[in-house]
Amino acid sequence: MTGRTSAGLLLYRRTDDGVEVLLGHMGGPFWARKHERAWSVPKGEPDPGEEDLHAVAEREFTEELGSPPPRADVADLDLGSVRQSGGKVVRVWAREGAFDESSVRSNLVEVEWPPRSGRTLSVPEVDRAAWFGPDEARTVVVAAQSAFVDRLVQMLDDADGA
Repeated sequence: MTGRTSAGLLLYRRTDDGVEVLLGHMGGPFWARKHERAWSVPKGEPDPGEEDLHAVAEREFTEELGSPPPRADVADLDLGSVRQSGGKVVRVWAREGAFDESSVRSNLVEVEWPPRSGRTLSVPEVDRAAWFGPDEARTVVVAAQSAFVDRLVQMLDDADGA
């Protein structure tokens, strides 16, 4: 695996209003006042030599949100991969489950701020999380990742119609 691949876990739940997905808002000063396209599936890169991207997805969920994902009652849905505008390939699975978004306590990352200043800050990788219906999720999530929302909705519709 290269540093150009990330793996993530998209948690979803069913409500009376339909399906909702859990997204994390990217932390740090660059994202602080942004809403649209500032949310992401909890994801991250494999460690050197690590090949099991599904395990990476679960680990990164825990690191970015501060708690492990809920146990899966059934196999996670494979939502495939997308290539983001910067070239990174993101592979995602979906799991149904509950999660208290107010409990987020993300790991810290170092960022250079202001850009090209040589100064670094420690900031949470994810500063908050929230549940979104599919329509709103498509507008707030990183553009390429909206495909995961579409794929999840289609898979759930197909399963419900079977």
